Amino acid sequence: MSSEPPPGSGQQPPEDDPFRKRPPGEQPGEDAGSPYDPRYPGGGPGGGQGGDPYGGGSYPTDPLAGMPPLADSGRRTLARIIDIILVGIVVGLLTWGFGVNEYDVDSDRIEVGKSFWQSGVAAVLYIAYDTFLTARTGQTLGKKLLHMRVANLDNGATPSVQNALMRAAVLWIPCFFCCFCVWLVISGGWSFFDRPYKQGLHDKAAKTVVVSTN
Repeated sequence: MSSEPPPGSGQQPPEDDPFRKRPPGEQPGEDAGSPYDPRYPGGGPGGGQGGDPYGGGSYPTDPLAGMPPLADSGRRTLARIIDIILVGIVVGLLTWGFGVNEYDVDSDRIEVGKSFWQSGVAAVLYIAYDTFLTARTGQTLGKKLLHMRVANLDNGATPSVQNALMRAAVLWIPCFFCCFCVWLVISGGWSFFDRPYKQGLHDKAAKTVVVSTN
């Protein structure tokens, strides 16, 4: 399989990009009879026929062919918790320093307006954090610690800024203007049940997957 991305993808994966798709057999120890290879019975989605999961044409082989293994959903959850804690500390320090708390009780009055400011600050910081690191290396700090990276499903490359921003926005915007824990569980937890790509809802929006780096 060619290491070049599909025509029109607009992104050339570098030769040293760990997500660059490689021809079968190029990686040491790679089994030519991979279960992701649709040339073999039962290989790839659709029983070996291959195809674009987004309806944009046909892949000559399964999109996962030539990529590292998909990351375990449990490790993805742990990495996300690490990221939430790290960015949450920064959010807390910033909002405390500027006097913007989740709520302030003054006699019998609750200043609800400050809650929206904190939610807005948090949303911006989480989106910026995810977008910058994902577009730069494919790894947030949590993913780096647990040896995972985000990759484009179509060509295996590190996501562009546009794709990384889409992924982060779908994950974080609903969290802070609706229900934080519920949306995180739905969007991130989707990867536990999604087949064959283990995508969260934010992955589906950005057409990405999370793969292991070890």
